[in-house]
Amino acid sequence: MAAAKPKLAVWKFASCDGCQLTLLDCEDELLSLTHHIHIANFLEASREVVPGPYDLSLVEGSITTNHDAERIQKIRQSSRFLVTIGACATSGGIQALKNYADTDEFIRYVYASPGYIKTLSTSTPISSHVTVDYELRGCPISKTQLLEVINAFLTKRRPAIPDQSVCMDCKAKGTVCVMVSKGTACLGPITHSGCGALCPSYDRGCFGCYGPQGSANTTGLSARLKSVGLTDDQLVRVFRTFNAAAPAFHDAGLAHERQNETN
Repeated sequence: MAAAKPKLAVWKFASCDGCQLTLLDCEDELLSLTHHIHIANFLEASREVVPGPYDLSLVEGSITTNHDAERIQKIRQSSRFLVTIGACATSGGIQALKNYADTDEFIRYVYASPGYIKTLSTSTPISSHVTVDYELRGCPISKTQLLEVINAFLTKRRPAIPDQSVCMDCKAKGTVCVMVSKGTACLGPITHSGCGALCPSYDRGCFGCYGPQGSANTTGLSARLKSVGLTDDQLVRVFRTFNAAAPAFHDAGLAHERQNETN
């Protein structure tokens, strides 16, 4: 009798669904994967829900409500392996910008009846609440990297995703450095690769969609960006985008915020 295929579940928290759509965008590859893994719970793609426990859970989105803080605990308990996918799940996402402001003020400004809104004052990554077995970065994630993570799980090995910066991708593609040639602000030297250096390929600076690379030298890059004219106030905004709450970007943004206040 053939062994049962491992069960895959995909979960959504506070996010835009872009990383789940990346999984759907795998198309032909996804059909091949179904021969080896059972997609048991993926509401973005099917209403069918097979009860857990699950062998592999992919989690998109950050924790922004008490309800979700409780729900992620239950998901962790029912998952043998848990992988976070995307900037929201790995570092709080763009919504983590509220961590640096008055959330109640935002709610009053946006909603006609603020009393109906129940939210935490912060947006936090999944790893702040439960143990995470692997983090896949990106906004959105890379289709190629996602398939590598799933294949690595099926073959019982560590995903072969190098911790290199976007600059390495620019070098490989022969893309001229926009910061050196044009003085354009670019987070490429400290940002994890995965997008294929998309923005620099179109003469735009990297926005840091994949979060800080493992050995990110934010101090050195900040000095370089100041030399081409950026102020501390502008540098705060440079570091506070898709991965504002990632430790390296958070610390850099906070340092420039404090420096701006003393100027």
